[in-house]
Amino acid sequence: MDHREPIELPVEHISNAPPPDAARPFVFQVQFGNWEQPPDEPPLRLQARRPRRVLPLVLFVATCLSTFWAGGEMFGLALLPGNPPQVAIDFSKFLTGGLQYSVALMAILVAHEMGHFLQARRYGVPASWPWFIPMPISPLGTMGAVIVQASGHADRKQMFDIGITGPLAGLVVAIPVTILGLQSSHIENIESFGGGLTFGNPLLLRWLAEWHFGASLLPNQDLVLTPLLHAGWVGILITALNLIPIGQLDGGHILYGLIGRRAHRVAFVLLWSAVIWTLTTGNWSYSVMIFLLLTMGARHPPTRDDSVPLGGFRIVLGWLTLAFMLIGFTPNPISFQDHPQRENPASSSRQRQRDVPQVEEAMRDDHRQKSLLAVVQASE
Repeated sequence: MDHREPIELPVEHISNAPPPDAARPFVFQVQFGNWEQPPDEPPLRLQARRPRRVLPLVLFVATCLSTFWAGGEMFGLALLPGNPPQVAIDFSKFLTGGLQYSVALMAILVAHEMGHFLQARRYGVPASWPWFIPMPISPLGTMGAVIVQASGHADRKQMFDIGITGPLAGLVVAIPVTILGLQSSHIENIESFGGGLTFGNPLLLRWLAEWHFGASLLPNQDLVLTPLLHAGWVGILITALNLIPIGQLDGGHILYGLIGRRAHRVAFVLLWSAVIWTLTTGNWSYSVMIFLLLTMGARHPPTRDDSVPLGGFRIVLGWLTLAFMLIGFTPNPISFQDHPQRENPASSSRQRQRDVPQVEEAMRDDHRQKSLLAVVQASE
């Protein structure tokens, strides 16, 4: 029988205990199930919390609806010329265009974000579910998605893998979607419509168009916009923007894994070059993104262990992935142009928000006119 007296802790040890606030980082780790209890310490009775799922699910549904509206508005609504002008709604095109665009674009975004999420789970790095950002008032319908990841848990190789998997997974979906969109598209002269909202073609899209049609795009030619082609265009653009090697963008993670702290100087030069370019050219297309990067900073935080080697395969893959930014980026993503319209416009238009010639021709066709279910006067 053990007659030893129990050991009592001195009072000063109890009074010097850390305040309750000091446990918050521990709770953040536990809620994702990545904390391991040290073997020599008694178990702590703290209730673990699961990652938030309700709000990410709500944002996902909201983004699906906003992308559906953006696609339906682009391919199912039209401003008809006249005095006063009219707004025409083709419900058939609204439903099919909105559904195709939303499903294709959300598939690209989900693939991108789940690439980050599953890779983080693989390495036991705490990460939130994807937070999709709806934006129904824009022609894109979304601003993409983000994943909140706890810092200081991943080493150099793990951070590299988490950062590079998202863009690669997104491109696996975005490129086939773009090719499918080209199947129902064709090349058209710019003068065949009277202007409208246009989308700049990145170099990759021009290559895919030349490969599909067997001919290069002339300066006065462009591609006809289709729902799948538009979704592929958005996916390519979002991937290219995420690969910019600044801060905690995907490109920032990749470049930091490749060259370490020297990536800070590269990010600083790129960020302030973008600021100077925006101010000198007056092109404010990326002003919101530049502002957010200036707010968050261009530096990448250190990993848990920067000395972990990447290996030759990851180094080559990293530089090739960063090079995609050069063929997927366009300096003028969206612009409004006004071109003189021909007397007999073609039945299709350039990449733009509202396909006016198609709706006008449909109204002249008795069979197609039956599908035009609503014509709303803008003013009496």
